[in-house]
Amino acid sequence: MLLDRLIEEFRLNPDKEAIIWDDFPFNYSFFLTKIVNFSSFITQKIPKGSVVSIESEMTPYSIAFFLACIQNNMISIPITLIDENQINNYLDIAHPDYRVVFKNNKPEVIKFSNSDIELYNQIRNKKSSGLVLFSSGSTGTSKAAVHDLFYLLKKFEQPGKDLRTLVFMYYDHIGGIDTLFYSLSNNSTIVIVNDRSPRNILSLVEKWKVEVLPATPSFLNMMLLSEDYKKFDLSSIKYITYGTEPMSDFTLNKVNEIFPDIKIIQKYGTTETGTLRSRSKSNTSTFIKLGDQISDIRVVEGILQIKASTSMLGYINAPSPFTEDGWFITGDKVEEKDGFLKILGRETEIINVGGEKVYPAEVENLLQEIDEVIEATVYGEANSIMGNIVCAKITINDSVVDKKLLKKKIQKFCKSKVENYKVPVKIQFTSEKQHGDRFKKLRKKDGII
Repeated sequence: MLLDRLIEEFRLNPDKEAIIWDDFPFNYSFFLTKIVNFSSFITQKIPKGSVVSIESEMTPYSIAFFLACIQNNMISIPITLIDENQINNYLDIAHPDYRVVFKNNKPEVIKFSNSDIELYNQIRNKKSSGLVLFSSGSTGTSKAAVHDLFYLLKKFEQPGKDLRTLVFMYYDHIGGIDTLFYSLSNNSTIVIVNDRSPRNILSLVEKWKVEVLPATPSFLNMMLLSEDYKKFDLSSIKYITYGTEPMSDFTLNKVNEIFPDIKIIQKYGTTETGTLRSRSKSNTSTFIKLGDQISDIRVVEGILQIKASTSMLGYINAPSPFTEDGWFITGDKVEEKDGFLKILGRETEIINVGGEKVYPAEVENLLQEIDEVIEATVYGEANSIMGNIVCAKITINDSVVDKKLLKKKIQKFCKSKVENYKVPVKIQFTSEKQHGDRFKKLRKKDGII
C-alpha cells in the first residue's frame, strides 16, 4: 500500500519540512508522530471500517488524522470551509457512522448514524479504505462520489518531482487530494493557505519559496487585475498549473507575458475519476492531451468520456454516470485538433440562440479584452422568439462613470468580433465578485470541478 511506503519515507526524512501552515513549518517527524498518535486514538474510539466525517480546516493535524483513518481502513469524508447548513446537508447525504470535529487541533468523536450503504460495504468487504467527495457544482444538490482509495492513490506509487507546492484546493476536492498525495509521495513540502486573496498567496510564495502555484483561471485573472504580482519576489515559481474551469486566451496570454520563464500547465480532472495526467500543447495554448497507462479518453458526439482505474465506485445519491462499458460521461464539450483537446465548457451551459450554439467561455474571453471589465459571467435567458438570448453579468472597475455608454461600447466591440447571435443582449453591471471561495466562477448550471 502507498501509505506504508509513505510512512517509511517519513521516517527516513524526519527533519525535512512536510507542511507549512499558519506561517509555521512542521517537519516529517512531527507529522509521523501525529499519525501514530491519531491511529492509536482511532483504534480506541472508532471501529474499523467505519465511515467518518473529518470536519476541519486543512491543517497538519487534520491531514495526519485523515492518513490515520486510511491506515485503519476507514471511509473518510473530509469537510472544510462551509457553513453549518452545508455540513448538515453533506451529513444527511453521506450518513457517516461518526463525526470527527476538530477543536483547537484536537478531534472530538460524535456517534452519528449507521452507514448501511452498498458502496461502503463494497469497500469494507475488501478491507480497503475509502473517500467520499462532493461535487462542487455552484447550484443544486451536491453529488457524493465514493472512491476506493486503493485505486485512487495507486498512481502516486510512481515517483515524481520534489517540488515545494502551494495547496490551492483542499483535501475535500479532487485537486487538493492530487496535490496532497503527489507531494507526500515525493517527500515534498506543501504550503497551506487560509486566505486565497492574490496578495496573501503571493506573499506566501515569496516567503516560503513556492515552486508550484496551482490556481484557477478566475484566480489568475484577479491576480492580474490586482497587480499584486508586482509587489513580491516570485522568482522561485517553476510551474503554474490551472484547471477547474475553461481558461480564456486573454488571461493565459497575459500570464505568459508577465511570467515568460514559468512553465504553464493545464490540468484536468473530475470528482468522479480523479485528476488525469495531462500535457499542454504549449504555454500559450488551451489545448491539452489527456490519458496515460491508467486512464483513457474518447469523444462521443463532442462530449469527453473517461475510462480510468481511479474512477469512483458510484454516487450515493444519484444514478450512475457511466456507460455500460465503463466510460464516465463528463458532460464537457470539447474540440479535437491534432490529438489535443480544448475544453469548451459544460454541455448544460451551452446557450441555444435560434438553433445556434453559444459557448459562454468564448464570449467571456471576448469581454475580458475590454479595459473596464474586471470579471464577466455569460449565461442564457429564455426568450419567446429566439428560444434563448445571451446575457452577461459584468463586474466593472471604479473608473466607469456612464454605464449606458459602457454598455454600447461592449455591444459594439462584440459585434466587431463575433456573430450577432453571440453578442450579449442583456448586460447587468455589478460590484460583486463572481467567483466562490475557491476562485471558481459561479454559474447557474455547473458541474465541472
